[in-house]
Amino acid sequence: MNSSHSEPAWVRRTLIGSALAAMAVVLVVPLVAVFWEGLAAGWQVYWAAVTDPDARHAIWLTLLAAAISLVINGVAGIAAAWAIAKFRFPGRSLLITAIELPFSVSPVVVGLLFVLLFGSHGWFGAWLQSHDVRVIFAMPGIVLATLFITFPFVVRELLPVMEAVGSEEEEAARVLGARGWQILWRITLPNVKWGLMYGLILCSARAIGEFGAVSVVSGHIRGETNTMPLHVEILYNDYQYNAAFACASVLCLTALVTLVLKAVVEWRAERALNQAKVKGGVEA
Repeated sequence: MNSSHSEPAWVRRTLIGSALAAMAVVLVVPLVAVFWEGLAAGWQVYWAAVTDPDARHAIWLTLLAAAISLVINGVAGIAAAWAIAKFRFPGRSLLITAIELPFSVSPVVVGLLFVLLFGSHGWFGAWLQSHDVRVIFAMPGIVLATLFITFPFVVRELLPVMEAVGSEEEEAARVLGARGWQILWRITLPNVKWGLMYGLILCSARAIGEFGAVSVVSGHIRGETNTMPLHVEILYNDYQYNAAFACASVLCLTALVTLVLKAVVEWRAERALNQAKVKGGVEA
């Protein structure tokens, strides 16, 4: 007998009701409150808040930093996952540990680290100033902080897929005379595409919502270095509550779209991983 049906009906209903109530309190109610407060003063106030020049620049800066992070982390993540999954080499365990480092360090500490390195009084500050290069309180610092925070996501999603797929197809292609780039584009990437997409979606969601590290390195300059989370904080601190919630609702909409994409890609990735495991078992 299935153990899930052995409990009394009232126990199952109580557990399901408790889970739904907790989810409503933690997720649904705050989400509804954001849109409610954002639209409380009317559609014109809402639209004016999200189309304000500072808000539009914050949206553009957020999307640009996320896009750059996606490209760099996508390429670096594929390379790191491929090296770890396909080869055994000295320092492999250290590399895996280093990849997990952003999950263990506070984002604020990460921001302070970049200030220590690239700030005006940092290790490389004098050289950067002499060459008129700005990193901290400028776009490069925001991108660096976002890259550090989001780096593990692509690697973590690609590793189990690559390990499950194995290297038999790649070795066969190499024996038949295929070049490295041909193997990458025609065999490796098609086999791991759903895991890659899933990792990129998680990376983009984390990049768009990043606050701590970016807050330290940005300088909070309106219309220049404020991303959307920072713009929302400034509006709220200035007692512009409707505008703050209106801009926050844009982030919520982005999160909802990301959640839908994540659910679809997660299902496809899990399906592809199961097929790869079955295929590997049959070949074995």
